[in-house]
Amino acid sequence: MAGLRRGDIHHVRFPHTNDRRQSGARPGVVIQTNALGKWSTVIVVPLSRSAHDLAFRSKVTIGDTESVAMVDHMASVDTRRIGAHIGSLSANELVDMESAIRTVLAIR
Repeated sequence: MAGLRRGDIHHVRFPHTNDRRQSGARPGVVIQTNALGKWSTVIVVPLSRSAHDLAFRSKVTIGDTESVAMVDHMASVDTRRIGAHIGSLSANELVDMESAIRTVLAIR
């Protein structure tokens, strides 16, 4: 899908699984660098309104709804699973999410 930008929030159809990974339709944040935007896959962070607010997860607001960015569940998905654009992270939300990702991956 052309036009995917880091920090954009899209509807994503995550593949169904029988384990603890996030699956089904839900919002997701494109976290992959813009330089790789034309590949057939994209790295996204699923969002959840009901996930536990753990110390390493950041918060995201879509309209009036606060969601938790499940950085510990980021995944590469086929761009054909990416749906409509529903918003974008603020600059502060993107910084917070990047910090959360560094924590989860132990990157300084």
